[in-house]
Amino acid sequence: MSILEIKNLKVGPKNGNILNAVSFSLDKGDSLAVIGPNGAGKTTLFRAILGAVPYSGEIIKDKNIRIGYVPQKVDLERDLPITVGEFLSLRTHAVAAKNWDGDHSYAGALKSVGLGKEFLNTKIGELSSGELQRSLIAWAVVGHPDLLMFDEPTASVDIAGQETVYELLHKLQDEHGLTLMLISHDLSVIYKYANKVLCLNKAQTCFGPPSEVLSSAELEKLYGGGGKLYHHMHQNGN
Repeated sequence: MSILEIKNLKVGPKNGNILNAVSFSLDKGDSLAVIGPNGAGKTTLFRAILGAVPYSGEIIKDKNIRIGYVPQKVDLERDLPITVGEFLSLRTHAVAAKNWDGDHSYAGALKSVGLGKEFLNTKIGELSSGELQRSLIAWAVVGHPDLLMFDEPTASVDIAGQETVYELLHKLQDEHGLTLMLISHDLSVIYKYANKVLCLNKAQTCFGPPSEVLSSAELEKLYGGGGKLYHHMHQNGN
């Protein structure tokens, strides 16, 4: 049964200039990677699903679906005088906080991303880039969402920590039966963690299992410039 279905989605002036003719569906437990060059409409797709931009077409969500979202960039001043616990508490204004594995929702959310409850009293500015990213993921899982959406989940993390972040997302998915959507440029990540891939370049060019749809010809059409570019592209997406 589909948890999310998109039918002929169009976004932009006259509903067609930014994103056009996008159609796909996700089942519970799917892991979808969204790929495409800069300016392809990847973040716009996420914003449409979240209801943050006007669109035409249909976005059909499972009844009572709960969505967690981590954007590529979060405008948090690192000297902001708030703790991680205070930051997570802001989330309850958007969702009804629930216990996570029987633990307090904030401490439980931190535990789920590998941070101890002592981080509840740690100031945002004292976090490493990896700890901040984990805190943002904890923010997304407060309220026990069904669908987790990540825009470049390792964009602000050093190379050494990138694999750890993806392993964490995979662990959360396995333990809680979550559906994942992530924007990524790294094909090694896509082949390892995604069972479906969506290719965008303002319009949909492919959708399906990575091993079936990510041919050299498809990647050439999507990115241009030769296949050697596709295995380690840590660029900022759109």
